[in-house]
Amino acid sequence: MGIPAYAAVDWGTSSFRLWLIGEDGSVLDERRSGEGMTTAASTGFPEVLQSHLAALSAPDDIPVIICGMAGARQGWVEAGYIDTPTSLSAILTGAVSVPGQKRDVRILPGLAQRSKEAPDVMRGEETQLLGAIAADAKGEQIVCMPGTHSKWVRVVDGAVTGFSTFMTGELFDVITRHSILSHAVAGADAMSADPDAFDAAVKAAFGQPALATSLIFGARAGQLLHGLTAAGAQARISGTLIGAEIAGALSSAGKEAAITLVASGRLQALYETAFRTLSLSYQTIDADAAVRRGLSAAAKAIWQNDERKSA
Repeated sequence: MGIPAYAAVDWGTSSFRLWLIGEDGSVLDERRSGEGMTTAASTGFPEVLQSHLAALSAPDDIPVIICGMAGARQGWVEAGYIDTPTSLSAILTGAVSVPGQKRDVRILPGLAQRSKEAPDVMRGEETQLLGAIAADAKGEQIVCMPGTHSKWVRVVDGAVTGFSTFMTGELFDVITRHSILSHAVAGADAMSADPDAFDAAVKAAFGQPALATSLIFGARAGQLLHGLTAAGAQARISGTLIGAEIAGALSSAGKEAAITLVASGRLQALYETAFRTLSLSYQTIDADAAVRRGLSAAAKAIWQNDERKSA
């Protein structure tokens, strides 16, 4: 194994991911667990971090760069927000130091949109953004980061001009578990698929997003009247929510805007299918790769700046 230069951590609400990064920028080792902010707030953030570093035999003085919910108000140390509009480089230099640690631990800030008409915040996704879009990128870029709360970010010439959060994943969970439509999807597991129902729902919701809640109810009516299967109902709900999300996200985008999808696994497949169904061109960047690149860019900016100051 090569010589570790620093540890990069993506600390979510319910997940923890740590990568040991070598001097050449390569991933030397990694750790993953369910010790997110909720767990670490009880057991202790320093203890969770140290246990994973020790498991990898990391040097005691190795610096650590962190993004995500460890920087929330309920997290380890509040890292605050960088207000939009802002350059991507502002995120790199906005990290806060965690006091009282033997090693240098920094936590990246989130992004805040303080408009009274459309207030919004993100924490963690800004680091994926850093890894997905070059700081010197030209033109308009629209970045889609799907999840429980999907984030869509508009970047123009390397500056974040605004973003929107869509509660698509959480709404799907609530609707399919806690509404009358839970009966419609009973028996359809997470891997069930009805591509035709999904495609039709994406097109319908994208074309008429104002009818989204009516279209969703069609999952129940379709079973009662046309024998729609549980898998079909699930696909209809998912497709409707994703189609409406895409319609809303692109409503203010320029015609020449390039779409970048930052995702992996099942969400990647769903959104790629939706984009193809709507004949939207896009490029995909793996979510893990994006967050690692963003953390690496932050580490380079922080510790190279420190070295120049001390020289």
